[in-house]
Amino acid sequence: MTLNSNSDPAFPYGRTVLVLQGGGALGAYQAGAYQAIDSANMNVDWVAGISIGAINAAIIAGNPPADRVTRLQSFWDTITHDFNFLPGGDGHHVRLWRNRSSALGSLVWGVYGFFRPRFPPPMLHPRGSQEAISFYDTSALRETLEHFVDFSLINEGAMRLSLGATNVRTGNFVYFDNAETELRPEHVMASGALPPGLPSVEVDGEYYWDGGVVSNTPLHYVLDQPPDADTLIFQVDLFSARGAMPQDIFEVEERKKDIVYSSRTRLNTDLFHEKHKLRRAILKLRDRMPEELREDPEVRELCELGQGDGNEITIVHVIYKRKHYESQSKDYEFSQLSMREHWQAGYEDTLNSIRCPEWRAPLKNREGLHIFDMQRYIDEISN
Repeated sequence: MTLNSNSDPAFPYGRTVLVLQGGGALGAYQAGAYQAIDSANMNVDWVAGISIGAINAAIIAGNPPADRVTRLQSFWDTITHDFNFLPGGDGHHVRLWRNRSSALGSLVWGVYGFFRPRFPPPMLHPRGSQEAISFYDTSALRETLEHFVDFSLINEGAMRLSLGATNVRTGNFVYFDNAETELRPEHVMASGALPPGLPSVEVDGEYYWDGGVVSNTPLHYVLDQPPDADTLIFQVDLFSARGAMPQDIFEVEERKKDIVYSSRTRLNTDLFHEKHKLRRAILKLRDRMPEELREDPEVRELCELGQGDGNEITIVHVIYKRKHYESQSKDYEFSQLSMREHWQAGYEDTLNSIRCPEWRAPLKNREGLHIFDMQRYIDEISN
């Protein structure tokens, strides 16, 4: 399938951004989403990620366009496994317990190429040592990243890459961005260092945890950048803020996790709308000023805040929908069966969203921002 791409004059966007949140084993859904975008010949200019989204983002930015899907597939084949403790079957309860047993295997033995359990456990290591601050060792992840990611290609800057992390000492949210910083494996590892399972990662003398400790989506960072072109954003989320009332303790934990780690899309976009209105107000005020007043240094500084007001942003929001047999362990259930299902779901959901003509309508009169959610669109036209 071929759709209008960034190089096609009919394509109204000057920039395409891929936004990937954290979610552990669910990250295969993002890989499938990227495959759909790639199959539609839509060129991504900038990818921003947190946690597993940062790893997927680094693989995308750190490989030539023709190799990205293959490298993503190889990475996910490497870190997933086939072992389980129960016989096969298609029933709901059989699959539920197969998934739970697979997740238990990840907890007990770790995930090849990603993390392995510490022995003895952290409570038995000296206070202040690296071994005392996490249950798992992620040294294998560095080797995996060096195998699947060409960091010299990332640092050439052909594709922008932004990775969110949390400074352990200050508690501040930070971004490692190849537009400003030379990125290395430790930047990616820092973005995915979720405590207390995974250890903090040192980067240039500071220690960092997973960006999801503060915010599990890089959307606000992308929207915060000066808009220098009409922009299309594919936001691929692994946790949904909306869900059913839990019926047992496992579903309570899963629902809590969904709420904690879901993207606050409405909050981010409301803040963007307020900023957008402020920019427009500043430009209207500038146009009414006499020329000599516009040259005042303080007025010029204020007017700079209104730059980029004429650019429009469209967000195509793709959200993973949990399977009925999944539970609170879905983000650390690394079976190859679930990985393939997540990948296929991401591919199909994103492809269906790309094919929908509604978000491809003319950009004018959208007041700066338009959000398209395929599921909500289906719900609206069904009612």
